Amino acid sequence: MTASLSPTSIAHTPTDDRTLVRAVLALGVGGFSIGTGEFVIMGLLPEVARDIGVSIPQAGHVISAYALGVVVGAPVLAVLAANWGRRALLMALMVVYALGNFASALAPGYGSLTAMRLFTGLPHGTYFGVAALVAAALAPPGRRARAVGWVMLGLTTATLVGVPIAAALGEAFGWRAAFVFVGLIAVAAVVMVRLWVPVMPASHGASPLRELGALARKQVWFTLGIGAIGFGGMFAVFSYIKPTLLEVAGMPPALMPFVLSLFGLGMVAGNIVGSRMADKALMPAIGKVLLWSIAVMALFVPAAHHPVSAALATFLLGTVVAIGPALQIRLMDVAGDAQTLAAALNHSAFNAANALGAWLGGVSIAAGLGWTSTGWVGVVLGLCGVGIFAWALSSERKTQRATAGLSA
Repeated sequence: MTASLSPTSIAHTPTDDRTLVRAVLALGVGGFSIGTGEFVIMGLLPEVARDIGVSIPQAGHVISAYALGVVVGAPVLAVLAANWGRRALLMALMVVYALGNFASALAPGYGSLTAMRLFTGLPHGTYFGVAALVAAALAPPGRRARAVGWVMLGLTTATLVGVPIAAALGEAFGWRAAFVFVGLIAVAAVVMVRLWVPVMPASHGASPLRELGALARKQVWFTLGIGAIGFGGMFAVFSYIKPTLLEVAGMPPALMPFVLSLFGLGMVAGNIVGSRMADKALMPAIGKVLLWSIAVMALFVPAAHHPVSAALATFLLGTVVAIGPALQIRLMDVAGDAQTLAAALNHSAFNAANALGAWLGGVSIAAGLGWTSTGWVGVVLGLCGVGIFAWALSSERKTQRATAGLSA
């Protein structure tokens, strides 16, 4: 039995606390499914390549296809489904995600698998954007970022728990079993969303045209820029973390799963701390995490030369995701009445950061600057993020002064 609640105003009572916990758990399971499906293939690429008869680098294109699906799907689906009720939209997105994973498991070759991974990526950004809106609407005042952080905890926990389980299934029963596992979790999420997420109609007057209005707001673009560029440093380093740990730190291959799990723990810790910081003071939290990111990237360069310090640096690298809940809330605050598109675009920005960081990190390594040069790439991207953040603050203050002058 489900309740029908206003998407904008919910009284904070013990009953509402129960509703919030159940809803966030349901939304988090969807995020867990998406996070597991996104990352598990990275550890199964050799098996995928061998089975479909291509090289490992060529098999890596299916990862790029998924990322492309996220970038394209987030704005397109958010605009097209602007006037859908939010619970119905979340269920539909998870049904698409489940079907995409089942179809990926059945793909006979490289072309069909690439197409299915692109299809599977389409609902990713819109799901997290709408889930964040729902969680924030259900949360009491002063706890919006924490509610969003709980939803994103499903994504970060996937790197720690879901990916190893799916990878183990892939090793034991073939890579296709991993996608079946992800699809089954998505089906469970559909059921949980139906049972535990309240009915939340689209806001009054919602339409595709109104959602596109988000793109006319400067602060939306500033916030997306911080995510797409300032957050890229983490991906610059993590995309090449395994060869860096093996070649520079001299770490035994047997320790790789343990050290990579530290990255997952760092993500969980960063998500929890970052959402609390954002609830206390949103813009200062964004600025502080950007500065923390720069410090972590700079520390990684010397730390990568010793196994113990490299493991600690890998944990700290994961904490940089602390910026995620803050940017999500900031987009809600500056999007006006175009909430769905702006919230969904946050994950397009993160995937752009993934592509940019990995590319620039590869460029620095190919230029002969060494594996640890990715840390300096991360520092530069973090500094660019700080620059965009300062620009956003300056622009906002000018707008506020101009508005105050007109009203005086």
